[in-house]
Amino acid sequence: MEKRAPEERSEGKDKKTRVNKLTDRNRATKPFRKDSGSPGKPSDRGVKRSSKGKEQVTTLIRLNRFIANSGVCSRRDADEHIKNGLVSVNGLLVTDMGTKVTYDDEIRFKGKKLSAEKKVYILLNKPKDYVTTVEDPHAEHTVLELIGDKCPERVYPVGRLDKATTGVLLLTNDGELTGKLTHPKYKRKKIYHVFLDHEVTKNDLFRLTEGIELDGEAVVADAVAYADADDKSQIGIELHSGKNRVIRRLFETLGYKVKKLDRVYFAGLTKKNLARGKWRFLTDKEVSMLKRGIF
Repeated sequence: MEKRAPEERSEGKDKKTRVNKLTDRNRATKPFRKDSGSPGKPSDRGVKRSSKGKEQVTTLIRLNRFIANSGVCSRRDADEHIKNGLVSVNGLLVTDMGTKVTYDDEIRFKGKKLSAEKKVYILLNKPKDYVTTVEDPHAEHTVLELIGDKCPERVYPVGRLDKATTGVLLLTNDGELTGKLTHPKYKRKKIYHVFLDHEVTKNDLFRLTEGIELDGEAVVADAVAYADADDKSQIGIELHSGKNRVIRRLFETLGYKVKKLDRVYFAGLTKKNLARGKWRFLTDKEVSMLKRGIF
């Protein structure tokens, strides 16, 4: 049998030591039931000892949940990342998908430190005269005033709606999802109900689908139609462009003035059953839909 070199034996010993340390650590934070010393049903609390030897009760959560809460991916995908050795806890590689951690632990995914802040997703039916910037010393009202202190997490608007525009607005603290929903290459669908100062001709509807030049680039409507058969000054328009004030500028180029603008659809979300100025948290199904791009 071939003998291993001293360096190889040392490396194997070090690896075994790291695994033993992680095993000891998980044993120290093993979930317990408050009413008995038996393992029983796992709880979300565990015991650690402080530097002075005192027992401290800590909150334990599954590692995959910690990763999912950080906004990196779903719990299912997190399990795959753990299994593939892409996750470390306090500097130690973890491949056990059942590992539990605390909020004080340092969790890294592909070397990047993760934050355990709970990700929240809010759908708001934006009213007129509210700006979508987080802070604006010149604005009388921002959309965050409508959320108030009912959401402890700090959220941000996904994309922009100008002060006079109403309708569907998503707010979240999930930076990864925000990037996917706002980057032009992902082409998230948006639909607007436009009220104009006079009737729109069929020829101008056709021109919108052919493309109107803005800033040296053709902006093409994916679909456009009369929103009200009896009022041809109301138009429904679907497009992917993220240019600033794009709807108003398109119609201004054609000689119309936008009297009222309402976004009725954004990336699969609508304002159905949501009064103006009101908001709600997205359902798990809606969040999954956004993350997977199914809409």
